[in-house]
Amino acid sequence: MNVGILYSRIRRDEKLLLNELRERDHEVVKVDVRKQRFGLSDAPEDMQDVDVLVDRCLATSRSLYATQFAEAYDIPVVNAAETAEVCANKVKNSLALEGAGVPTPTTDVAFTKDAALESIEEFGYPCVLKPVIGSWGRLMAKIDSRSAAEAILEHKETLGHYEHKVFYIQEFVDKPGRDIRIVAVDGEPVAGMVRSSDHWLTNAAKGAETAEIEITDEMRELVETASDAVGGGLLGIDLMETGVDDDGNPSGYTVHEVNHTVEFKALNEVTDVDVPAEVVDWLEERAGADEETAEAAT
Repeated sequence: MNVGILYSRIRRDEKLLLNELRERDHEVVKVDVRKQRFGLSDAPEDMQDVDVLVDRCLATSRSLYATQFAEAYDIPVVNAAETAEVCANKVKNSLALEGAGVPTPTTDVAFTKDAALESIEEFGYPCVLKPVIGSWGRLMAKIDSRSAAEAILEHKETLGHYEHKVFYIQEFVDKPGRDIRIVAVDGEPVAGMVRSSDHWLTNAAKGAETAEIEITDEMRELVETASDAVGGGLLGIDLMETGVDDDGNPSGYTVHEVNHTVEFKALNEVTDVDVPAEVVDWLEERAGADEETAEAAT
């Protein structure tokens, strides 16, 4: 199998994936998107002979465009451009989850400061204001008062870029000091971890402590439905616990986000599952299925 890796920086995640591919004697082509030129009809030379292209672009804009070009060249790409577009935008992400009946936090979107303030007041304090495009917990604000809301909204309104004028407001979920990340391939969980922190943001990128979690049937069902809602692929599904059972253990979940260029190095360090091996197993299956489909069409 000839695997192309779209990248702009080789992180620990990509190294794990590259090592696993090479150990299985697969050919690997590293495609640095910073150096590529994408024409309308012909694929760049680096991409022409790959059996599957894996999008590991760090920048969302590069990911969105590079996957669209790959599909225009009839190159199988993981994840699909449509999946990338849905997952990269929190509005589209939330709409997809809601449309599929996946429990997700109550959300409002407003386009002016005044309308956003009305939503915030209706949510009550605290509530959360997020950027429409963003990752690693950046530019997120927990709003605890009207004065804080007014200041943050004014700052966003004057930042200039149109995306800052799309106000994405969400209820504050009183989770038990942690959230859950599950990596899945086409809806099938590979492994999961909890990310715990004293801070309200529990992203691993923000320094949260991580530990493996057993994936329950309820989690598995949510992961499968959420994956289908955004188009499937190699995904990270983020859940928060919303209640407790009769024994006082956390139960009930809401899915707040699905990630399309999921990082898995932290998960790989805390689980007994060999995450990159599971991912490559899936890539091999995908490449084989794509080859069979192509042969059937000829």
